[in-house]
Amino acid sequence: MKHVYRGQIFHVAGSAKVTTAEEALVFVADGALVVDSEGSIEWCGEFADLPTEHEHAAIVDYRPGFILPGFVDTHIHFPQTYAGDSYGGGQLLEWLERCIFPSESKFGDRDFGRAAAVEFTNQRVRAGTTAAMVFGSAFPDAQDALFEETQRRGLRVVSGRGIQTRGPDSAGPLITSEEKAIELTAAEVDKWHAADTGDVDTALLHVALVPRFSLSVTPTTMAALGELYTDLRSKGVYVHTHLNENNRPGTGEVDATKADYQVNSYLDTYDGKFLPGSKVGGESLLGPRTIMAHSVHCQDGELARMAETGTSISHCPVSQLFLGSGTMPWLRTVESGVNISLGTDHGGGDEWLISRVANDAFKVHITEPGDAGVSMHPAEMLFVATLGGARALDMENRFGNFDTGKEADFLVIDPERWPSLANAIDNGARADDEKMARDQMLFALLMQLREPAISAVYVKGRKIDDV
Repeated sequence: MKHVYRGQIFHVAGSAKVTTAEEALVFVADGALVVDSEGSIEWCGEFADLPTEHEHAAIVDYRPGFILPGFVDTHIHFPQTYAGDSYGGGQLLEWLERCIFPSESKFGDRDFGRAAAVEFTNQRVRAGTTAAMVFGSAFPDAQDALFEETQRRGLRVVSGRGIQTRGPDSAGPLITSEEKAIELTAAEVDKWHAADTGDVDTALLHVALVPRFSLSVTPTTMAALGELYTDLRSKGVYVHTHLNENNRPGTGEVDATKADYQVNSYLDTYDGKFLPGSKVGGESLLGPRTIMAHSVHCQDGELARMAETGTSISHCPVSQLFLGSGTMPWLRTVESGVNISLGTDHGGGDEWLISRVANDAFKVHITEPGDAGVSMHPAEMLFVATLGGARALDMENRFGNFDTGKEADFLVIDPERWPSLANAIDNGARADDEKMARDQMLFALLMQLREPAISAVYVKGRKIDDV
């Protein structure tokens, strides 16, 4: 049955970039989103202008609430479901060894992993995360539970088991041999990639190759993953990993990786140039279905290479603050042309809600030193939370905004369910200029939003059951 969803609508239309998001921002004060029986968008605009062909559709009236595209989280850790704000580790490498590897090892218990899959998925629904790139568990049973629960709830996911072939003693339960790592990864692709529809272009379930980060694998593993990805790239399989996250002098992950591999840049290890001197040792893992989390301390050449290959960045300011990893330079990264999306990085981060990540992004970038400091426009914040994420997942043609023909992924926000948000929307001062007033309202919406105000979540036109 065709439905018309009525409310205040915000989205970034067309094929905008972060640099053009302001011009592409659409606000409809009394909007109508028309969704057909297959879950595709037929029309979006002023309710008063609703075409006569839709006038007999069932109306779902969410006024005075807001309708936004579903949030896209491009970096979140399933086996860190219970590890948010873990204390005792310090910065990245110590935190992994002391807090995270032991936490993730608990997912080897089948029942524990299945319970975590339910909680992880519930948290996604509460946060309005309709699509996510999920760093998976090392344990196949836990991964099966994640895909099964995601499919049962009707959400979108890209995930892959976390690959580790070396590491400290605390990571022992997560580590496999080089051969076993490839075997388990290939088996996961065979079992779950597009398993729901059999067609990668219509599926909600997708699989990624997920080496944890370069220090957790070896050149031999990198070579084998490159060979595997060469075979799987045409099938729409993804790659997801970490890049240039923490660079504490002498002991940070960036310097440690470059020293370990004896390469010129961290990105080289994923680009097939993982032999000493950045010599080519295998196939590149970069491309339009590859997402590099963090990318805080990138060289100019690394940013240029990611832009050239269509590789995206998942910007994770919440976890960068938590782990003392520094600030991804906003202006320099944007100017490189690389696509930027947002990741909660739950575990390292302590948020599930992508608008909270945008909130911290605004704060860290306005405090960058000197001319690097910038006040993000609310349209940029909405872009990286929605359309930029869809582009990072190479599914911009399917969702991310309310363009006609796209699949209807959206969330409904009822400010009355969170008084601080209602106060900001109803009583905040607004400029006389209509455009500025629009921007002020969107900013208040994104900055003050909390999970209780998300009253409904839809994926492909289907309402997801409440938690």
